[in-house]
Amino acid sequence: MPRSAPYDGAVLVKWIRCSVVDRHGFERGQRKWAGLLGEPGFRGQSGGWSRTRPDVAHVFAFWENRVFYDSFMARGHDRLAAGQSGMFRDMQVTLFERRFDVKTGFEPHFAEADVVRIAHSRVHEDRAEHFVLMQQQVWNPAMAGSPGMLRGVFGEAPGNEFLALSLWKSSAERGKYRAAGAERLAARAQTETDVIALMGDVVELEPSWTV
Repeated sequence: MPRSAPYDGAVLVKWIRCSVVDRHGFERGQRKWAGLLGEPGFRGQSGGWSRTRPDVAHVFAFWENRVFYDSFMARGHDRLAAGQSGMFRDMQVTLFERRFDVKTGFEPHFAEADVVRIAHSRVHEDRAEHFVLMQQQVWNPAMAGSPGMLRGVFGEAPGNEFLALSLWKSSAERGKYRAAGAERLAARAQTETDVIALMGDVVELEPSWTV
């Protein structure tokens, strides 16, 4: 399926986070992931460095569905990953199923984006439905109306774990969104009642990592 085609079904979002011990070697290895091109079901990949912790790298990969992803993991993953062996530690990998888009139909195109904002939440089981509803009714409209916000995707993992991933034209515009009333929005959405743990980060995209 062409990468330019809009998503027409379930989408798998893979989020990788790790602490890098050899930055130059890691970046060299990251560019080798261009070998993903042509893999059945692969829809795009990008990533970059955390603004708050410069040694932390984030990578986001998008697959048409779990079947294609599992096939790649069984066949080609280890060959591509070998180029980064020993260059990082504390890797965390989570797979999310797309629930809905933020703002417009999401596509994993990164050329226009400077930063990615991550909001990763673990939610009380009895509050998960409310949390998802508030994402749709409170957070999504606020982000969609913010200057510089391009598009985003909201996904769910087993165990009432959620990821809101949004692409922004510039970090300055994203800063305006946060200053515009994140506390007010959180109060309206009853976020403290819903959430067990919340981790946010801002990722400076590295164009050479985009596949």
